[in-house]
Amino acid sequence: MLRPLRETFRDADFPDLLIGIERADDAAVYRLSDELAIVQTVDFFPPVVDDPYTYGAVSAANAMSDVYAMGGEVLFALQVAAFPEDQPAEILAEIFRGGAEKVAEAGGVIAGGHTIIDAEPKYGLCVTGTAHPDALLRKGGSQPGDVLLLTKALGTGLVLTAARADSCEPDHLQAAIDSMLRLNRHASHLALEAGVHACTDVTGFALLGHAEEMARAGGVRLVIESAQTPALPGALAYAGKGLVPGGEGRNREGLAGKVSLPEGLAPELEHLLFDPQTSGGLLLAVPPERADALARALAADGDLGVRIGRVEAGEGVAVE
Repeated sequence: MLRPLRETFRDADFPDLLIGIERADDAAVYRLSDELAIVQTVDFFPPVVDDPYTYGAVSAANAMSDVYAMGGEVLFALQVAAFPEDQPAEILAEIFRGGAEKVAEAGGVIAGGHTIIDAEPKYGLCVTGTAHPDALLRKGGSQPGDVLLLTKALGTGLVLTAARADSCEPDHLQAAIDSMLRLNRHASHLALEAGVHACTDVTGFALLGHAEEMARAGGVRLVIESAQTPALPGALAYAGKGLVPGGEGRNREGLAGKVSLPEGLAPELEHLLFDPQTSGGLLLAVPPERADALARALAADGDLGVRIGRVEAGEGVAVE
């Protein structure tokens, strides 16, 4: 699918396109000057929660996360939406308000957007940010010996699936919502200050999917220590009951042959590792001498900073 695009838009013809189709990452990056680059991304999806305001805010946080995964700051955003023709106006207003207030929290501004009529509601943002061309966070760059840190617990897909089945404890759902609403902005700041070697945000392709992208981009092997992987309250219990999102199966299919799992891995943990996330945290590859200090700084700022694995020579992803 991408071949015709790569043949039309070759990197060599666009030297200021620092990150585009040929060097795919969490967002596109275009250099405007020696000190300024534009970071741009777009993301939208159907409702993940019932409350319209919360849905808008979660969608906005998820879209802006790609800018933070690149080490950028949000400048402005355009709203992208699709709604049924009979959708009540007050519901639309709440979705837009949730997204707008989350963008304002990020220090950005809504500058417009586009809406179409569709049978299934969808909402998200096209986000434009800025970064220094020489201070980008990228998926590639991990080095053997690096420590892997994760800034949010996993399991949003499992918890939201349980909620849709009316089988979720209210406090578990609220914990998942709180996690999805938390911006990766400050975690990105701390990662830049620490000089991490690589970064990506964990969203729909699950922890293992995004770890595989990081391993492939860096030409290394990522080892995930399953026992250290943090889970949202209730996530493992719901996995044990078979309340698993459909996206997990697609993640497993896409990672076949790229991820090795140990014999005897608890099924609940396996579900967690393949669980598609919404507005997940950052996965960071950190030089070992800086890992403890960064973990402490993340924890002090309200993020997790949990050590979940390491980088080795080799390829692919191994779970132990």
